[in-house]
Amino acid sequence: MRSTLGPNRPTILGHWRPGPLGRFSAWGACGAPSQNPSAHARAHAPAHPAHIPVPTRTPLRPALSPSTVGRSAGARRRPGVRDTGRPARAWPHRLSAAERVLLSSYDQTILSDDPVLFLGLGGAGTEVSPGGLIATYHGSPAHTHLPNGDTATLFDGTSGQYVEVPDSDVLSVSTTGALTIEAWFRPDVLVFPRPEGSGYVHWLGKLTYATVNQCEWVARVYSADNTEGRANRVSGYAFNPPGGLGAGSYFQDPLRPGEWIHYALVITTAPDGPAEPPGHTKLYRDGRLRDRDALADYNIVPGNTTSPLRIGSATLRSYFLGGIGKVAVYPRELSAERLAAHHAAMTAC
Repeated sequence: MRSTLGPNRPTILGHWRPGPLGRFSAWGACGAPSQNPSAHARAHAPAHPAHIPVPTRTPLRPALSPSTVGRSAGARRRPGVRDTGRPARAWPHRLSAAERVLLSSYDQTILSDDPVLFLGLGGAGTEVSPGGLIATYHGSPAHTHLPNGDTATLFDGTSGQYVEVPDSDVLSVSTTGALTIEAWFRPDVLVFPRPEGSGYVHWLGKLTYATVNQCEWVARVYSADNTEGRANRVSGYAFNPPGGLGAGSYFQDPLRPGEWIHYALVITTAPDGPAEPPGHTKLYRDGRLRDRDALADYNIVPGNTTSPLRIGSATLRSYFLGGIGKVAVYPRELSAERLAAHHAAMTAC
């Protein structure tokens, strides 16, 4: 699937091609395309999108002391564990055996796969991930609960609510060779009040629109009323740093407001095998592979930019309405078996 991002880049609407898993892939729109495509279903983004300053690179922070590393101080560990108001606990590699029992089984499963970023998204203010990356909450989002009872963040979709993690090399596929981006998200509406482009929301990603774009990867969900006939499609893309056409994968299932979805986007830069092209995007829903596309089909060479990672609104142009929790990034491709195990750890009774 192809997507367009940034100024002076064509947007290809409605151009379908067979997908490698027996589904269809399609070119999409990323940015602020015209709503009036030509006879060839092409449109152009505005010459200069609204300027958003590109942040300077923040180096990976050193590990903090055990008294401050962990979730935000207001985060709940699991149902029945009382918030004491004390500093956040450390992650398992800094916890005693007795303290580890306070983690949910889902958290223990995720941390056993060594993510470079793991945010429970159950607090407020700031939250510290393994390795020291710090997430900052903006707009005072509320709380909701995941299928296992753990706390997640509830975004209202209208007031500029989002969570931001400063740029780090470990969040860029060009420096790791592969990334798996994983999250649980719950759309609470089928028509989003603050979409962008043809009618979609970038709810998680590492990209910034500016005079010089800083584009890497993004997760997207379409509104039911989008102008491309992609009602509630869920997708994930990889881009060249300047934006423009991107490669991605998707699934388009009927969505039900209030239903949690386990989302995993894999981006690789090496061939999967001797006869394979270099690099793919792969998209999983609920632990099952749904689509796969080659980066080479769209001339995508991922780069390392200074864009931060944002949750709830990747671009600060569209805003997600619903719940998001347990965002994790791994510096490699997780297997289908591990992703299925993650899904099972959240949904097991």
